Formats: sequence, structure tokens, C-alpha cells
Amino acid sequence: MTDHALEQRLAALEARLGRLEGLLRGIDDALGRVVPLGEELKQGIQQWVTEYVSLRLQQLVPETCEHPERSEDVVVADGPVLPGTRIRCTDEVIRRLGRIPIPFVRQMVAQKVAETARAENVRVVDVAFFERAATF
Repeated sequence: MTDHALEQRLAALEARLGRLEGLLRGIDDALGRVVPLGEELKQGIQQWVTEYVSLRLQQLVPETCEHPERSEDVVVADGPVLPGTRIRCTDEVIRRLGRIPIPFVRQMVAQKVAETARAENVRVVDVAFFERAATF
């Protein structure tokens, strides 16, 4: 490589480094102008979130719920039921559901078992039925 070619490459490299330094200086200036979150702004955001969540909960869970009247001949069975359903089950089924660590998966399994129990007209879910019905 000749001296002239080397000088041209060095000059091009210095020009590129100069542009890079200019960009970095611009970024630094822009970051210096960013105002950090003040305590007042933080409290305002927290208050807004709290009010929003409160409003949504009031919409989702009204204070009064109307339930259909039950006739006298309908007997509510004693014992455990699958969570979120009216399907009776054994204590062992409740323990097995409790061993599912992720809440939404636990609820999905309970719903799947309840749907299967309704479809097959099963009155009490035992472990054998649970194992068969909980398979996706």
C-alpha cells in the first residue's frame, strides 16, 4: 500500500470518526434535556392508575348481583366443587387441582373438567374422571 493511499484511508477514517463524535454529542445533549420524573408526576400517574383500576373493577363487579330464584325442590349438594363451577368433586380432586402452580392453568383445567362432566352427565368428579377429562 502506498503512502498516498494510506493517507487517504486515514483521512476518510478521521472524517467518519468526526461524524460519529458529532452524533454522540447530539445524543448527549438530547439526553441532558430530558427531565427526570419528579415525585409530583409519579404520584399523579399512580393516582390515575388507581382511579382507572377502581373504575374498571366497579364495572366488572357490580355491588349488587341478581340471582334467579331457586325452586324448593332444588337441593344444593354439600361437599367441594370444582373452582368456578357448580360441579361437585372429591377432596382428592381439589388437592390435585391445588398442585397446579399457575392459577390460569388451574382454572382452565377446572373448566375443561366441568365441561366434560356436564357433557357426560357426571354428578361427582372423582380422580379417575379428573385424570381422563383434564387431558387436553
